[in-house]
Amino acid sequence: MRWRGLAWTYHVDDSPDELHDAAARLGRRGEWAQDKGRTLHYDLPEELPLRAIELGGLHVLVNNAGISKDALIFHMEPDDWLNVMRVNFGGVFNCTKAVMPHFMGQREGVILNISSVMGERGWLGESNYSASKGAVNAFTRCCAMELARFGVRVNAVLPGFVPTELVEGLVSKDGGKGILKQLPMKSFGEVGDVANLVVFLASDDAKYMTGSLVTVDGGAAAMLGTGAPL
Repeated sequence: MRWRGLAWTYHVDDSPDELHDAAARLGRRGEWAQDKGRTLHYDLPEELPLRAIELGGLHVLVNNAGISKDALIFHMEPDDWLNVMRVNFGGVFNCTKAVMPHFMGQREGVILNISSVMGERGWLGESNYSASKGAVNAFTRCCAMELARFGVRVNAVLPGFVPTELVEGLVSKDGGKGILKQLPMKSFGEVGDVANLVVFLASDDAKYMTGSLVTVDGGAAAMLGTGAPL
């Protein structure tokens, strides 16, 4: 598989050094031209296709930006609700819309939305996050239907509990023991588990997949009911 152009979104709090390192790793994994990965910084979504031309074209978009502002609904500030929706779902919409003319014109492209099993289930204190990811899931299906005739595939990746800064608040109280009790595989996932799925969905091996919500969660989504930290 050769990726001639890959773009992914990130939140402004992410470390530029970490992003550069990630780009370099993806460059080796995806065999980019000259075997080099570079981060493309842009302020407006419409700049994304233009800047991505620097990579020799744009063929894969990974919508990965996400934040969380956890609180029970009764205590949640309206700004925390809106900011989570703006970044987690608004970013997906804006960047997808920005690349659509480019992908439709070349009649080829892959859009991968990093969602969450929270969008299909729920967790106490995460109503804004769960709602934003549920919106991403519904948007993924609708977008897949609209773009299929242009040869563009759209899928979502739904990770479970993967130790990152985004979920550290859920595991900080007891080291994650309460959550692990509720997971069928009794272990957290690894970042590589999610990355491997993204690579597969971006490749020709997944050429007949679109509109799919693919979980990588150790069985979390198979559990019935609403999750609650113990």
